[in-house]
Amino acid sequence: MKILVIGHKGQLGTDMCNVMKDAKHEVEGIDFPDIDITSFDSVASVVSLSKPNVIVNCAAFTAVNDCETKQELAYAVNADGAGNIGRAAASIRAKVLHISTDYVFSGVAASPLVETDPCEPQSVYGKSKLAGEIALAKELKEHFIFRIAWLYGANGNNFVKTICRVGRERSVDGKALRVVDDQFGTPTWTVDVCRQALQVIGTSHYGIYHCTSQGECSWLEFATRILQQFGIRAKIEPCTTNEYPQPAPRPAYSVLDNAKLRSLALDVMPDWEESFDHFAAQIKASGVWN
Repeated sequence: MKILVIGHKGQLGTDMCNVMKDAKHEVEGIDFPDIDITSFDSVASVVSLSKPNVIVNCAAFTAVNDCETKQELAYAVNADGAGNIGRAAASIRAKVLHISTDYVFSGVAASPLVETDPCEPQSVYGKSKLAGEIALAKELKEHFIFRIAWLYGANGNNFVKTICRVGRERSVDGKALRVVDDQFGTPTWTVDVCRQALQVIGTSHYGIYHCTSQGECSWLEFATRILQQFGIRAKIEPCTTNEYPQPAPRPAYSVLDNAKLRSLALDVMPDWEESFDHFAAQIKASGVWN
C-alpha cells in the first residue's frame, strides 16, 4: 500500500513512518507548512498528487492548555482539519486513519471506557477532537479513528522526557518531585500504536477504536517507574489535581478498553509496564537521552 502520513515530524508521526516503512509499505510523510490541514485546497492538492491508498492523520493541535485560549485555532486544526482530510480522501477513494484522544470523555468514569460509551469532553481540546471525529465520519465512510492516551515515545515532548529532566534536576538540588496521584490512565508507546495501525488499515472494519496499552496506573505510579527504569535517584511525592491547577481540566479517569479491537481479534496492544520497560531499554541502549 501507499501510505501518506500527515504530521510526520511529530512524536507519533515519526514512528508511524518508520514502522510502516519497516512493514514494506510505500510511505510518504508531510507536515506543516508543506500542508495546512485547515485549508481544504492545501489538503486536496497534496492528496491528489500523492494518490495514497491510506492517509494517516497524526497532525493536531495538542497543546491542551493553549487550546483554552486559542479556541478558533483548536477547532480549525482538530475539527476542520479532520473533515478536510476526509473530503480529500473521498475524492480519490482512499482510507483514513485518524488519531483522536481520551479527552473526548468526561473523566468521571469508574471503570474502563469502551467505544460506545457517551462522550462528554470537558476541555476545548477534547471538544475540538470530538468535533473532528464527527467531521471525518461525515465526509468519509472508509475511516478508522484511534483514540489514544498518555502517549510517549523517543521523539517530541512527553511526560517521560519531562520526568527524566526534572528528576535529574531534583536529584541534584534535593527537592522532591511532586506528581499527581488522583488521575488514572494507561501509558502507551507510540510504536505500539503504529503496530496496531498495521493490523487495521488493510481491513474494512471501519469506525472508532480505543488503542491503548493494557492496564492502568496514576501519573505518580508512572513517574515512579520512569525514575526506576532510568536510574534517577530523586525524591518523589504525591499531590492532588487541585494542588496543581491548570487552565484546561484533565480527566480524572480515562482508562480505555480496546473492546472493538478485541472483538475483531485484532488487539495487539501489550501491557503498559512490559512495553514501557522495553522502550526504556531501547532508549538507554541508544544513549539518545543521555
